[in-house]
Amino acid sequence: MTTSTLVTTRSSRRVNVTDSRSVLARLDWMLLGSAAALLVIGSLLVWSATLHNTALTGGDSSAIVKKHVTNICIGLVLGVVVAATDHRWVRIWAPVVYLGAVLGLVLVLSPVGAVINGSRSWILVGGLSIQPSEFAKLGVVVGMSLLLAEKTESRRRDGLRHWDVLGALVLAAVPAGLILLQPDLGTLLVLAVTVFGVIAIAGAPKAWLVALAALAGGGVVAALQLGLLKGYQLLRFEAFTNPTLDPRGAGYNTTQARIAIGNGGLFGQGLFHGSQTQSGFVPEQHTDFIFTVAGEELGLVGAGAIVALFLVLLWRATRIAALSDDTFGRLVGAGVVCWFGFQAFQNIGMCLGIMPVTGVPLPLVSYGGTSMFASLTAIGLLVNVHLRTERSLGIGVALRSRMSRAHRF
Repeated sequence: MTTSTLVTTRSSRRVNVTDSRSVLARLDWMLLGSAAALLVIGSLLVWSATLHNTALTGGDSSAIVKKHVTNICIGLVLGVVVAATDHRWVRIWAPVVYLGAVLGLVLVLSPVGAVINGSRSWILVGGLSIQPSEFAKLGVVVGMSLLLAEKTESRRRDGLRHWDVLGALVLAAVPAGLILLQPDLGTLLVLAVTVFGVIAIAGAPKAWLVALAALAGGGVVAALQLGLLKGYQLLRFEAFTNPTLDPRGAGYNTTQARIAIGNGGLFGQGLFHGSQTQSGFVPEQHTDFIFTVAGEELGLVGAGAIVALFLVLLWRATRIAALSDDTFGRLVGAGVVCWFGFQAFQNIGMCLGIMPVTGVPLPLVSYGGTSMFASLTAIGLLVNVHLRTERSLGIGVALRSRMSRAHRF
């Protein structure tokens, strides 16, 4: 047997050993651990927020938390399926996910859609409520990532052209326009930041980034000046700029949220013992204002722990995106980071009074089936990208190590 044959044989064996390593050993346990901790804490907070709300529970104090846990279980199944799917199939299914999200947004604006809290954002099927705009975030992330990856990979050194960026923006503009018609400004803001992040990471010319930032700022001014916002939306912005405005009306939510968080002090009043929470003073506390439960009952320490867990999750997601060996994986990771990061900031910010009330849930924590499904599917995408990268890195290290030994031999 020649030396080259020996090297090839040994290298192949090493690759097979590396390739067959336990999937558990290749998982990013810090990412999964932080996500799992947020799910557990969220379940406890949802339980506390709905414990004495008979209008929601119908007399069964654990009814809502049972539904929440069921949503988590369904979301975990979706996440595991996505994580275990071959990377090539993830790219193949990306257009289907995007088109499905657009179809859902179209159905919302049809007679099938339902108006809840002033926004036509829901589809009611029996006792199940679906919010397609949550899946739209996922659809835009994978759709844009696929389009930009195909363009950059086909022209490796040339990078993105202006037509590529324009095509990606048109792709994002379709669901964005449908969301604006609902109107769901909170989701639109999250979507805008996500699109900007994906475009920037993809390597778009700086002129495009400046133009998009200017367009966003101009759009906000135009919406305020031309009366494009509904009455309740304008009142929310006015209450944000003037916290003392109408504390029993437009400013009621934020006023009660700040009171609840202020009651918590350093260590909180204790889980299930928050005075504002258990008395039901904070509206929508199990969904949009879930962070106020943490602030009141777990205090600064508990609320800070939630923020820390989000920072760990975003750090690991950023690392996965940075280490990805293909453009699609890198852009998907970056999109999820922008989505989760800004939405968490927006949700926590409106509870603290540093952001206007826009009605977005806290990812992995708030009650809401569609939001939970989309969030855990996104975590599954991150795991998929990470496993593929770890497998490639493991094989590469094995080959380099074996070749180095062969040269010494």
